[in-house]
Amino acid sequence: MPELGFYALGGHVESPREMYGELALAERLGLGTAFFSERFNVKELGSLTGAAGAVTERLNIATAATNHNTRHPMVTAAWATTMHRLTNGRFVLGLGRGLAPQLKAFGLPPVTTAQLEDFIGLMRRLWKGETVEGHSGPAGNYPALRLDPTFDENIPIGLTAFGPATLALAGRAADVVVLHTYFSDDTVVRCVNAVRTAAEKAGRDPAAVKVWSCYATVPDHLPVELQLKKTVARLATYLQVYGDLMVKTNNWDPNALQRFREDPVVAGLNGWCDAVATPSEIEHIGTVLPAEWLDAAATGSAEACAKKVSAQLDLGVDGVILHCSTPAELEPVVETYRSLR
Repeated sequence: MPELGFYALGGHVESPREMYGELALAERLGLGTAFFSERFNVKELGSLTGAAGAVTERLNIATAATNHNTRHPMVTAAWATTMHRLTNGRFVLGLGRGLAPQLKAFGLPPVTTAQLEDFIGLMRRLWKGETVEGHSGPAGNYPALRLDPTFDENIPIGLTAFGPATLALAGRAADVVVLHTYFSDDTVVRCVNAVRTAAEKAGRDPAAVKVWSCYATVPDHLPVELQLKKTVARLATYLQVYGDLMVKTNNWDPNALQRFREDPVVAGLNGWCDAVATPSEIEHIGTVLPAEWLDAAATGSAEACAKKVSAQLDLGVDGVILHCSTPAELEPVVETYRSLR
């Protein structure tokens, strides 16, 4: 089922070795792509993707995402080429803007659309064996860059896209697009159309850009507290980090966001909700969030989840990432989806 994916090592983990069991089960279930997000603890993507590529035979391995400015372009270009050949073409280099406050703390400037587009151009030239001399652009100034003049690699580039500028960039320059979790159906359709339109304007085949819905999938066979952490706490954390953008993108009521922020339990959290909130606090926050917002996910029985996942494909996306759950937690949903196909 190449149209289904999952996030390996989702959320906070103690040991990256946990991914070995996840990847093995994902291949047995027939999932198509393992996505990896980067955290600067035990989730450094060069290490994780290399290990993942070595222990899998069929799964695509995609970063979603890394930041282009945390590695030198030569390091990233060589990493991607190594992964491309290590996996016989199963690697996708996925880029994203990252969190501006974190980048600022690292002494790095905010990531701009111009930087991403310039960087993508550099990668494509280096993978084709070009020598890039005297480059001066938004991605940086480089006297000379070259991997190997014999290279002629076609390595897919992905973008995690949220706002209109990134969606447009994805359409004209990327091969894969990963949308954000908790997008309403209308928002998903709008994003898909934005990507396809931008691709067409750039003279590309719109169908050649693969769009993934990142869809929270939390079946009800999981303990209730865990369900709430994967749904209520996860959405609340997104709203803590970039609530204004989430609400604007989904055309949600900004007054509801203000009520969420002013709630004494939310305001009293000493960190991100999915990391520090107690079960009782998460349960309370679930009463504060509008039901409409939480409905932008697959919940309920395995059959209900499978049907909602299938419905995402009807919105025009090419694939669905079964977000927020592990392959073991998703197994009944995947098997039910298989029977419904």
